Amino acid sequence: MTAARYSVAAIGNAIVDIMGYCDDDFLAKHCAPKGSMRLVDAEAVQTLYSEMGPGIEISGGSAANTVVGVASFGGKTAFIGKVAGDEFGRIFRHDISAAGVTFETAPVNGKAPTSRSLILVTPDGERTMNTFLGISTDLDHGEVDAAVIEGADVVYLEGYLFDQPQAKAAFRQAVALAKKAGRTVALTLSDGFCVDRHRTEFLELITSGVGILFANESEITSLYETTSFDEAARRAARDTRLAVLTRSAKGSLILSDGKAHEIPVEPVAKVVDTTGAGDLYAAGFLYGFTSGCDLSTAGRLGSLAAAEIISHLGARPQTNLAELARSRGFIF
Repeated sequence: MTAARYSVAAIGNAIVDIMGYCDDDFLAKHCAPKGSMRLVDAEAVQTLYSEMGPGIEISGGSAANTVVGVASFGGKTAFIGKVAGDEFGRIFRHDISAAGVTFETAPVNGKAPTSRSLILVTPDGERTMNTFLGISTDLDHGEVDAAVIEGADVVYLEGYLFDQPQAKAAFRQAVALAKKAGRTVALTLSDGFCVDRHRTEFLELITSGVGILFANESEITSLYETTSFDEAARRAARDTRLAVLTRSAKGSLILSDGKAHEIPVEPVAKVVDTTGAGDLYAAGFLYGFTSGCDLSTAGRLGSLAAAEIISHLGARPQTNLAELARSRGFIF
């Protein structure tokens, strides 16, 4: 097997996040369930955008956030996702490239606009995502760069992208390319509602080609249709080589080769915004994993990155994660 060009290459929704604060009444007015991720149409996203307060615009998307985090630790990363040749597409391309991530998917003109998500944060730090998917879900197998997939230690797939047939085909193509090249495939389940929509296909993908499964407590219990986290964890350990399960304030659980590694959370003085916590946990874990760290150390790096991200508004690090890790005694 040839040496990898990238630590992690991700396939996911290319979304511009527009982040702002609101109160619970604003969410109720717009029928937005607090703490959820809901899909909205172009009219709804425009209404929200016009009525919300001042916002911050930055390239986002779950898998994109993760590879930006890996890059902040010092890993070489790439991203495959679809944008239009519009203003939001240019924002996405500029931001992710400036973060050190290789992004070479060509923009598409004359079709749907670039995807965007209005992320509304209430005073308790909870985030509510209102996502207009736009062109990002049109990603198909023709836009999967084989050289990128074959040149990555880990190919990271975002469950949010799994809604359209062409995106599913792109996922399966990426899995086949990665397996043929001897690379590891990782999948994040992304959201409980996403799991509900694609449970059977996710299970087929997990058992046939996924080496690392990322999920939070609600996602993994939804996947296995049980209210017991312990039961869901047991079944995840059976179905995949490595399961990485996050549990918010309870920390995380890493399952591999019949062993369980319990990872505590990294203390945070104040939770400002939970957006991207799971994405950045995955970034820390994957950086540790691809750097040869043991699983417990990789999990602690995940907790460190998640703690940094929830201490401020937005899903991109405001502190260089490599420097932060070194300041906490991690040695790479």
